[in-house]
Amino acid sequence: MKPKKNAPETRLYRLEMNEKILSTGTKGIQRFFALDTAAYREGALDVKTKELMGLVGSLVLRCDDCVFYHLDRCVSEGVTREEILEALEIGLVIGGSIVIPHLRRAFETLEELLQEKNP
Repeated sequence: MKPKKNAPETRLYRLEMNEKILSTGTKGIQRFFALDTAAYREGALDVKTKELMGLVGSLVLRCDDCVFYHLDRCVSEGVTREEILEALEIGLVIGGSIVIPHLRRAFETLEELLQEKNP
């Protein structure tokens, strides 16, 4: 098991790898990344709501990298701790007990991100 990366290391890794992936010139990958980016833009739903939805989906699908990303975006967008906790609660109800290990890591990550924002 790899050692846990902190938030800045995780962001940097994501940025570097996305650049590497997108630089291949593969149209299908580039289109999918563009679709993903567009889906989270302001629209009929605001960005905060979309990020909370992404967080719930990521928790249910048990993708820790995705949970980190959406928690990071939620904190950046000004989503409150209480709003995030309610979203995590919904993810737990939908996903069931198999989500609990990912919920633990989400709580750990949330505390790190909030501490980073308000030292």
